[in-house]
Amino acid sequence: MKTQPTLLGHVGAVSGAKISVRQSPAVSSGISIIGGKSYKIGQVGSFVRIPQGYHDLYGLVSEAGANATPETLLGSTSGDSERWITVQLVGEVMGTSFERGISQYPNVNDEVHLVTESDLAAIYGVEEQGQVVVGRLASADGIPVKLDLDKLVTRHSAVLGSTGSGKSTTVASLLRSIASGVEGSDAGFPSSRILLLDIHGEYSHALSDVAKVFRINAEGTESHLHLPYWALDPTELLGFIMGRLDDKPLTAILDKIYAYKLRQAEAIPRAGLNVGSMTSDTPVPFSLKTLWFELLEPEIKTWANKEKTNPAILESGNAETLTPPKYSPHGAGTSLPMMNQIGLLGIRKPLDQLRSRLLDKRYDFLLHPGEWEPDLDGNVSKDLDDLLGEWLGHDKSITILDLSGVPSVVLQQLIGAILRILYEALFWGRGRSEGGIARPLLVVMEEAHRYLSKESTGPSRTMVQRIVKEGRKFGVGAMIVSQRPSEVDETILSQCGTFVAMRQTNSSDRSKVQASLPDNLAGIVDSLPVLRTGEAIITGEAARLPVRCRISLPPEGYRPNSEDPEVAKAWASERRTENYERLAAAWRAQNSQWAANRITRTPINEEQNIAMEREPVTSSNVISVGYDAALETLEVEFQNGIYQYYNVPQPIHDEMMAADSIGKFMHAYIKPSYPCAKV
Repeated sequence: MKTQPTLLGHVGAVSGAKISVRQSPAVSSGISIIGGKSYKIGQVGSFVRIPQGYHDLYGLVSEAGANATPETLLGSTSGDSERWITVQLVGEVMGTSFERGISQYPNVNDEVHLVTESDLAAIYGVEEQGQVVVGRLASADGIPVKLDLDKLVTRHSAVLGSTGSGKSTTVASLLRSIASGVEGSDAGFPSSRILLLDIHGEYSHALSDVAKVFRINAEGTESHLHLPYWALDPTELLGFIMGRLDDKPLTAILDKIYAYKLRQAEAIPRAGLNVGSMTSDTPVPFSLKTLWFELLEPEIKTWANKEKTNPAILESGNAETLTPPKYSPHGAGTSLPMMNQIGLLGIRKPLDQLRSRLLDKRYDFLLHPGEWEPDLDGNVSKDLDDLLGEWLGHDKSITILDLSGVPSVVLQQLIGAILRILYEALFWGRGRSEGGIARPLLVVMEEAHRYLSKESTGPSRTMVQRIVKEGRKFGVGAMIVSQRPSEVDETILSQCGTFVAMRQTNSSDRSKVQASLPDNLAGIVDSLPVLRTGEAIITGEAARLPVRCRISLPPEGYRPNSEDPEVAKAWASERRTENYERLAAAWRAQNSQWAANRITRTPINEEQNIAMEREPVTSSNVISVGYDAALETLEVEFQNGIYQYYNVPQPIHDEMMAADSIGKFMHAYIKPSYPCAKV
């Protein structure tokens, strides 16, 4: 009888979705050559096919060797002489259609076959609407791996992996594939709507052509990030700006905020706002400066007469400039001036903290939010609809909120407020063309363990729990990205339907991933420590089958700023000119691009232009480069225009021209360091 080249063995035992396979004695080698291609036999993570007449069952090898031997055969003569593998059944093909799950189980002694590239093509190569290409099969580079976009967004997802495993590149590649497609595929999904919370400022450069970037210290084409404090939960806001308050003063302050908001709502009617159902939590503008001034006055007021009708005021103060009023010091005992006891809350220290927060430039994006900052009467130039329009209504598919300049003390409150604004708007407007049903939103949360930990009591964890539990019905999806899944809240991870699991070396992180995976693939999870950089195991509802995948790299010049420094190369090269004043200034300004922002010039005219010849260069962003050594002027032609950089030493120019990537060198060493002007 002629041996079938793909025959691997026969079913020896069936236990639910787990089957034990006895390898055929004819399979004497670890490699089988079929159709001119070599296939490794019994490789953990590889697929097998079990013919069942008119349809085929498919499974994934999860164990091989001694651990796969059935317990009943351990120690027996046959058990010692036979080779076994354990297979997890994952789906079946009926005709040409693959479906997850199985309609029947195999029988003992059924044949088990290797899966060839033609078999895999029948599963992964089917062209269907709503699929996004993320990479290639690790075992067959010619076969693309596609994810179901509907299930990826609505059933939520998680990208998990240790530092350096390629998470940021994976996220950038996936988002770019959604927004504009990949090379050789369709045009992507031009009406997609994605919001990325970028904690470390890694993605602005990588997705600059398909995203609108909001940053606290905006530069170039970026927009300033503003979040109006009056859109936050007032209790959480007061906790940040005033610290812990007792129940009595907290209630009094909330009542005062409600009065401000009610007065503003009555003065300027807003669409959809019912004054009769308002609370202090309703997102209506009010002035923190006015609140501070009116709360401070009773705390420091003194009276010039015993009837307490004549204040002993020396200077009236100014709420706009946060200048407190001055009163004559109170006398001893019952002597004049008398201390005030009317409307006193005993909150002098919290009010000092509030003033300190209002004067701290680090919190201007929140407490002085540009055109969203109310005047002393609560009037604003822009309202919530303008904020939502800027974040979600622009012509790009992706919105990046760069939070790298946000102080860590307010990060949780800030993310909670952002998610609350987005979710509440899309929830209540779900039936509109701007709502989540007509145009769903995917929220990507980088470094999720920092604000979604199981110990966290902040608003961000509460809002994400709500999104992963209810968001599916209202068109809001979540993608959790973390290097420490063991620190992420269990409720949040358990609601993720798709997992992109990259290299994990920590045992507690691996066990957390294993407990969260929808498929019982213990053997596959055990291979997480040996995955290559940029390689992932993708499993869950968006994937046809659990698969080991090589993630497609974004184009050169569009990769996240998360690569490891080249230590040996940097330490072996000559030292560049150093200026530690810039280091200290960038720290004080909480802005890594401080120098560029401080000394950038206005565009120059033709008379001021230094004429020079440029030579073409090979780069995705830079077209040509010119340099005048006598004037130390560098001229660079980008895709979006020509810029001149001044005081650039000759060695810096020479090193840039010799760099592997001129664009990366420009971004790392030229733009942050030298004054420039657009020609």
